Amino acid sequence: MIYFDSAATSLHKPPEVAKAVAHAINSIGSGSRGSHDCTMAANRIVYQTRSIISDMFNVEKPENVIFTFNATESLNVAIQGLLNRGDHCISTLFEHNSVLRPLYHMEKLGLEIDYLSGDKNGMVNIKEIEGLITNKTKAVIIGHGSNVTGNLVDLKKVGDICKEKGLLLIVDAAQTAGLVHIDMQEQNIDALCLSAHKGLLGPQGVGLLCLKSGVLPRPLKFGGTGFDSFSLDMPNSLPEVLEAGTMNIHSISGLLKACEYIKKKTVDEIYNESMYLANMFYEGINKLENLKFYGDMNSKMRTPIVSFNIGDADSATVSDELNYKFEISTRPGAHCAPGVHRFFNTVKQGMVRFSFSHMNTIEEVDVAINAVKVLAGDLS
Repeated sequence: MIYFDSAATSLHKPPEVAKAVAHAINSIGSGSRGSHDCTMAANRIVYQTRSIISDMFNVEKPENVIFTFNATESLNVAIQGLLNRGDHCISTLFEHNSVLRPLYHMEKLGLEIDYLSGDKNGMVNIKEIEGLITNKTKAVIIGHGSNVTGNLVDLKKVGDICKEKGLLLIVDAAQTAGLVHIDMQEQNIDALCLSAHKGLLGPQGVGLLCLKSGVLPRPLKFGGTGFDSFSLDMPNSLPEVLEAGTMNIHSISGLLKACEYIKKKTVDEIYNESMYLANMFYEGINKLENLKFYGDMNSKMRTPIVSFNIGDADSATVSDELNYKFEISTRPGAHCAPGVHRFFNTVKQGMVRFSFSHMNTIEEVDVAINAVKVLAGDLS
């Protein structure tokens, strides 16, 4: 099987990730729940992981790194915990449902929302932000990279606008963390929402919320923290106020090893290797007459995603053919990003998405190119 669905989850991971998870399952207890050796081992792993994430994304201090169970939870904590009835926020037409659905929920409670549009290739029109700001505007909520088109947003430009206008910048970096340079201080990010299992190459079941000092969302969950147990309220300090319940220490152990791998290899090298393969694939199929591509394929502001359709063929049919005839894994359909498909008029057809890892090979890309050529001929 050839795996080209890394935008959904990273199947190819450093071998030390699985080893760390297995070791944790067999030897590590629950963090902040006692002082015996197994608990102290968990505490050390949690602190080391907070520290390495803080270093990778230039978070002000490790305690500003909050563990969640996925990027969706991180976004819900940030959106529901920082915005209020009567506030106004700005987002985009191209967001994942992990952003859109919390916003729709908050809109029912009185939040006002405006959405940035895009050019013909779906690149977000950042210049529209200033024209949408009102005296009620509190935040800009934006995805760093589209999980459908691969288009990137210039976070520095957005962050500079937010800093000048006194707005919060909440960033969905599920598609870009570990793959594209992100610096919370340089890009003026107030809340950075991450997933462990995509570009960070860790296990599923862990997300991260990195906060600028002074930015404190209301808790989304309430429960045990391992200390101050007689208080009726959650602690008022980070990270405990946002970390109710037992953490997924096993997956955090794997994430630690994944981050160590990324730091040693470097984000730039991972990005360049991934993009080389994505560009090789695109160049191999882009002259086929009945293929239509989505996103700005000629921009340097993109991730290693190539999404397309073959004529009027249903994207699920194409993806199934790739799977059953060529043992190639891709993602068809709507990709949990309805606004993207409304924009490109692909609501019914969907799109076939190839998303590449630096751990894919040239030989695998050659197989994929030939497979698409065969299907393009068959379905024309």
